[in-house]
Amino acid sequence: QVQLVESGGGLVQPGGSLRLSCAASGFTFSSYAMSWYRQAPGKERELVAGITRGGSTNYEDSVKGRFTISRDNAKNTVYLQMNSLQPDDTAVYYCKAQNYYVVYWGQGTQVTVSS
Repeated sequence: QVQLVESGGGLVQPGGSLRLSCAASGFTFSSYAMSWYRQAPGKERELVAGITRGGSTNYEDSVKGRFTISRDNAKNTVYLQMNSLQPDDTAVYYCKAQNYYVVYWGQGTQVTVSS
C-alpha cells in the first residue's frame, strides 16, 4: 500500500521557520522524483520545490533562497526546510512522488504564517 505522510506543519510567526517531512512507503522511493506543492484558499495548487532521483533541485521563484528541499533515500523521506516564512506562504503543503506517469500524493499538512 502506497503512503505519503506529511508532517511538521503548524502555526508560525512571520520570519519563523518550519521543517516539513514526507515519509514514503509502499514503493521504491529512490526511483521517484519528489516534490512539494502548496494550495492556498481559493488558489490553484502550485509547485514549491522539486528534487530529482539524482538530487537536482528546483524552486518556485518566491521561495528561492528561503526554502530548501532535500531527500534521504535511506529513510524514504523528503524534507522541506522553510525559513523566513511570510503570510503568503500560508497554505496546505502536499508531497508528491512521480516516476514517469505514476504519481502519488500525500494528504497534506497545513502551514499558517500569522502573528
